[in-house]
Amino acid sequence: MARTLAKGEFTGWHMLFSIVAFFAVILGVNLFMAFSATSTWTGLVVQNSYVASQEFNTKLANARQQAEWGWRGSLEYADGQLVFTLLDGDDRPIAAEDVTIALSRPIGVSGDQTVVMPADATGRYTLALGLDAGVWNAAIVARFADLPDYEHRARFVVGSD
Repeated sequence: MARTLAKGEFTGWHMLFSIVAFFAVILGVNLFMAFSATSTWTGLVVQNSYVASQEFNTKLANARQQAEWGWRGSLEYADGQLVFTLLDGDDRPIAAEDVTIALSRPIGVSGDQTVVMPADATGRYTLALGLDAGVWNAAIVARFADLPDYEHRARFVVGSD
């Protein structure tokens, strides 16, 4: 004989729904956190944090001085050409002894490379370089004989078309 349920009685179906809902929330949160971690972490910045901390004040003072001079750098990548431009406060190109760019992916080491940029006739630094589609980080260092290094960091996206 079937028993009738009282209004609001908790049954096995209610328990099953509660357990499924609980684990669905846990799984959803874990997937969200995993996606967030893999899409936002930019990777290792320095190999030795102690050494980096010792150099921090000097680099900060150099960057402030260069900002006072109006120095600004920009990096572009289009049609297989990587172009770095370093201008002074009067929009004139600044000639460095050499410009080195360390290219890396935000996650992993696939395709990481360091390139030396040759200057072109306009004072820009241009290099033909085939890069895979996706997000790239660039750590740029322009070296000078009698001035502190100019450091610039940029992130750019190479299209998939």
